[in-house]
Parts: sequence; C-alpha cells; structure tokens
Amino acid sequence: MAKIRSLSITTPLLFAAPFKSEWAQTPIDINTPLSAGGWEDAGSLKFSRGFVLAKNDAKFLYLALDVVDDLGNDTGTNDYFWLSFDKNRDRAITANQDVNYGLYPGQPNKLGRQYYLGPGTWTALLPDPSLSEVRQEFGSSENSSASHRIWKFKIDLQEINVALSWPLSTPFTYFGFRVRSSNPAFTTDFPGDFYKDFTKLRQLVFSRKPVISPSLLGPLIGSVGLIPTTKIDTTGRATTDPGYFIAVQNAAFGGTLNLIGNRMKTQQLWNDGIKKYKVEITPPGGSAQKLISNWSNYRWTGSTYALESFAASSLGFYELANPSIDYSIDDLLIQFPTSALLPGLYQIKVIFYKRVGPLDVAVDNQTIGLFIDNHVPAVNIDSIKHGANEVSACAIETIGAAPDGLKFKITANDPEGNLLAANFYATYGAGLAVGIYSENYTPALGHWMGFSGKTIPASGNWRPPQSCAYSFIIVASARTTNGYGYIGQNSTHRNLTLLLS
Repeated sequence: MAKIRSLSITTPLLFAAPFKSEWAQTPIDINTPLSAGGWEDAGSLKFSRGFVLAKNDAKFLYLALDVVDDLGNDTGTNDYFWLSFDKNRDRAITANQDVNYGLYPGQPNKLGRQYYLGPGTWTALLPDPSLSEVRQEFGSSENSSASHRIWKFKIDLQEINVALSWPLSTPFTYFGFRVRSSNPAFTTDFPGDFYKDFTKLRQLVFSRKPVISPSLLGPLIGSVGLIPTTKIDTTGRATTDPGYFIAVQNAAFGGTLNLIGNRMKTQQLWNDGIKKYKVEITPPGGSAQKLISNWSNYRWTGSTYALESFAASSLGFYELANPSIDYSIDDLLIQFPTSALLPGLYQIKVIFYKRVGPLDVAVDNQTIGLFIDNHVPAVNIDSIKHGANEVSACAIETIGAAPDGLKFKITANDPEGNLLAANFYATYGAGLAVGIYSENYTPALGHWMGFSGKTIPASGNWRPPQSCAYSFIIVASARTTNGYGYIGQNSTHRNLTLLLS
C-alpha cells in the first residue's frame, strides 16, 4: 500500500495562529437572531471592534461579525462590510479568482460577489446566482448586552474553493474583512490593508468532525469519513438518510479513506489499557493481508494545529490515539489510499489486542465491506451528424431552416455500475451555455452503468440558438465517495462553428 505524504497547513513563524471553525450540527438559520441559538460553541476570534464567530457543515461556512462597537442603528447601506477569501490559498491576490463579498447598494440583506483584479481593485458585482447569503441584525449578543450591529453570513464552500474531502490536510482558507460604521464613525480592516496584501490574511481552519448520532455508528469502526458504517450495505455501497449532511445514494468508495472509530468504544478500550490494533484488507477472491499505511493528523494545542505522524510497527500494530485529545480528525483509526486497488468488494477488518503475559490476544474486532472503484466513467461524443453526413471537429457547418439541425450519439458508461450523472451541453459566445441532454441517478436504476451510443435528441434535430463557434461537452460524474462527498468525473469536448442560414 502506498504511503501518504502529509502537507503542513501553517508556516508558524510568519503568520498568526489559525482561527478555528466548529461543526454546525444543524444548518444555522441566519434569519433568526444571533442570540436565538445555533451559534453556541462557535469558534470565536476577537478583533478591535468586536468578535468573529465561525461554524461550518459540509456545505456552508456560517460566519458572524459581531460588531459590538457599532451602536448606531443606521438604515440602508451606510454601514457596510467587505469579506474577502483567498480561493487558491497562495497568500497572493490572483486576478479573476479571489473573491470579495459586499452589499448591493441600498440593499443591506442582499449579498454581492466580485473577483479581485489586483490590490484594492475588483470586477463589478457578478450576475451569476449564488447560494451564499447575508443578513444584518441590530441587537444584543453573548459578547454585549447593548444593541449593536451584527452581520451574519452563509457562505457556499464551493464558492471559496473549500471541500471537507481534502485527504492530506485539514481544510482551510485565508480571509479578511472590513466593517464600516457611520454612527459612531469608524472603518476597521482586519487585518489592516488586507485587500491590498493577502500575506496579512488570517487562516480559518474548518471542522470536519461532526458528532454523528451514536445510534448510527458501527460498533467499532464508527464511520468511513462522515458516512456511518451502518449505512453501508452488503454490496459495500453507502446510502445515507435524506437530510443527512453527506448525501449519497448507493455510492461506492474511492480516493483516500478515513476509518473513524466509535468514540464511546475507543474511549472504553483506552480506559481499559487496550491501545494496540491491526488492520487487515481482503481483496475480492483473495486472502487477508496487513493493511499498512502512514498518515498524519493535526492535534489542536489551544492556539494552532501541530502535525503528528502515525504508522504501523514492524509487527503491523498501530497505537490508538488518546480519544480525549482534540485532533483535526477525531478517533482516526487509519487513513489509506485506494487509488492502486482494482475495482471490487474489499473486506476491511480492525482488530484490537490486549497484552496477556508474553502474548498479544485479540479482544475485539469489526469487519466492513467496501466496494472500491477509482475508475472514472468513460465518455465520448461518438458522432455528430448533419443529415446523413458526419460533421468533423473544427468544421464550419451551415444549418438551414427548421427542422434542419444536428443529431448526436454520446456515451457515458461506467462498467462497475457507479455512474452518478451525465450532462451534455454546448458553450458559445461570451460565457453562454445551452443544455442539450442530462440524466441523473435514481435508486430505481440500481447499479447504473449509463449508456453507450445514445441518440440525442431521440426525435427531430438539435438547433443552435445563434450563429457562433460551439464547444460540445459531455461530463460524467462517478457515484463514488471518499466519505465526505462524491469524487471523480470525466469529460471530453468537440468544437464546431455553426451558421444559421
């Protein structure tokens, strides 16, 4: 089994200690007052005019700017904020990528989004839709009983390029903000001049360790990532309940996997002095063998995350980490890559041992089956025809009056039956796109392999919306998870110029 190299997420001598977000057990409704509940135990960071609060789940960052010094209940957008994120986390301003959030003029509860062009310069507000939201509030909070300005945010993690599925480090971003008050009058940047120099941004570390209901956890191996082992069926695929924070349907496993212990059980083992365990893997049709892997986990020291390395002994034993210590991934039994494994159903067994005299005696174990599949679906645009004639790539084709148009044959196929979705569309002009065909997985499809040589449209022809150069693109996504979300997709495209006569 390949070894995992871990990457540090901090450069301690250069930057301030990271700000730590805490897990939101239920999505926070930012329409309700800050004091109404939901923000308890949030990560808290003091700045000169108040406090920043942070929670997250698998989809959103919930951030509150609790501006305790802003005691004037000004209307409109005379009081405002900027909120910036370094999307590629390189501590430098990257044009048309790093994002700044602000208010639409005169609309204090409408969140605008723009890209940086350089230090202190931005694009106009972006017109494309966003799942992110803002709500302003004037009221009390845990930090001050006097009524004051509060900004509450719900930021789509995809918009700031954060995913809880990162296998080699704790998910994080860099951020900075401005708050402006007209009464009393102040404008405060945190950190100072952050919008001109991203080396000053503060690191925000995301939580990916929710407290999964004990009723869902397996008896020893509680979960794979955030997916309880009780939600994995006999085929080695997982389906979670509607509303669960990681939504998967009949999903295979792939990528780098984290096997998480049942906290109650691991704490009991630790208290009983049972701290040694082995991990075995049995491939399809094969025999059990030791699963040997090296990994790192980040231990919270109270001000930062310190890197700790874990590995098996020469005899294949791992040492159980103290369950009472706060790690980036709590109760992590093993982290191992699956990219080198062939597709199929593997049995993973964790066995705990107790020293009895000169012998190590097995005292507890659990085996789970995981269908491993790291193959991405095959995709192809098999043919594009105009009438009876095949249209070659880069051709310039004239389309006559309706019903004249194009006919396509496309393929999106996954032999292992782990296809999630197929989407066939065309891009053209200045950022324009038009959908042509899409199909998504439903449980009724079972182990869905997709299709080969499918005729699109089934009847009639497809007509372009205007004369232009077109790129026809097919994208297929795998119904494969690493325990934190779906992973893996494949795409291909073909370019044509179409002229409407």
